[in-house]
Amino acid sequence: MKQNLQFLAALAALTLVADAEDKLPKTLMTERGKLLFSEDFAKPVEKAAAPVAAAKGAAKGAAKKADKSAPKAAPAPWTTGWRLRPGKWEFADGAMKGTELKEDAHGAVARFPFKFKEAVIQYDVRLDGCKQTTFSVNDAKDHVCRVLINKDGFKAQKDDNDHAGPDKAKVFNNVALPLAPGTWHTVLIEIKGGEMVATMDGKSSVGTDPLIATDKANFGFTVSGDGASFRNLRVWEATANPAWEQNKKTIAAVKK
Repeated sequence: MKQNLQFLAALAALTLVADAEDKLPKTLMTERGKLLFSEDFAKPVEKAAAPVAAAKGAAKGAAKKADKSAPKAAPAPWTTGWRLRPGKWEFADGAMKGTELKEDAHGAVARFPFKFKEAVIQYDVRLDGCKQTTFSVNDAKDHVCRVLINKDGFKAQKDDNDHAGPDKAKVFNNVALPLAPGTWHTVLIEIKGGEMVATMDGKSSVGTDPLIATDKANFGFTVSGDGASFRNLRVWEATANPAWEQNKKTIAAVKK
């Protein structure tokens, strides 16, 4: 009897997993492999250590007498925790909400250190009055690519990786998709080789650039304006999808 109950429990668990996988948005360029990262944002996340500030009242004279030729201590590497700055970041109603603060003179940013090259990334987003929100991916020194979302739709792009030139951002196709405030939408991002696909509500923005194939160091969210909320962030290994060439033709036909 006990063995039968254990078997039924295991079977029920497998059924739940299978049902959950069936409900995932279908990938186009890749297939989901091993789950690498999962964050629901249902409660406050682990924060990265804040930069160490100089002690108040420190003697200026002591600083002047210090040996200027001595090498400066390197800052501790950022390897764990979310950097929730600038901006205001709150955790409520099972989600993380970011809001730009006027005094920051910069959009709100939440970023996490995560080394990868190819991946399937998925999360839910809700526009709470913001002008725009993005999911951005960086390498060790600068921006690589991102998905930009506003009330009128979304687009993927290869980012400007040097800011001083000659590199420039390359915007892929704009997707018209009205997004009503207060409604949740699932964002699916696929990165493999030099190609990138972003999909929302069955519509896709796709493009290619050699920079996208680079080693990545971190990813995160940005928010411009009054607010955007996030939940159910997942990152999987990306394996080849044998249907990609046909799927690519379908996307190209829709773009026309």
